[in-house]
Amino acid sequence: MKSIFSLLILCFGIRAFAQSKAPFTGKRDFNIEQRASGSGTPIYYVDVKQNGDVYFGFIQMNQASGEITREEINAGKYNPKVMKVHFKTYNETYYVKFDKEKIYLTDENGNVRKSEDCCPVSELDKGNCICESAFYQ
Repeated sequence: MKSIFSLLILCFGIRAFAQSKAPFTGKRDFNIEQRASGSGTPIYYVDVKQNGDVYFGFIQMNQASGEITREEINAGKYNPKVMKVHFKTYNETYYVKFDKEKIYLTDENGNVRKSEDCCPVSELDKGNCICESAFYQ
């Protein structure tokens, strides 16, 4: 009985680890809200560490004063379903999920959002676009 219990714990542990393996390590930039772009728009990034910790951050430069605002937060271990990102600087909370190629803006349940703010200028007539961005290195 004891060995069956140990085997079950081992199986669940392996499954949990396999589900939480990040699709990449390193830093990637992204821009989900296409319409919100300009000379003062923040550059957002995700930085995935070897141990699975995920950091989100942004850097923004005020063109008039040259002042740079930056923030980086630890969002915890990689979760393929949904991750909560809260930037204190502007009191912004986002829910995202990402794979090797793209990052998606989601609701708190991991459902990908659609918004006209996510449409590139060339597709404004479409109304609501999927809130996604390719990663840039």
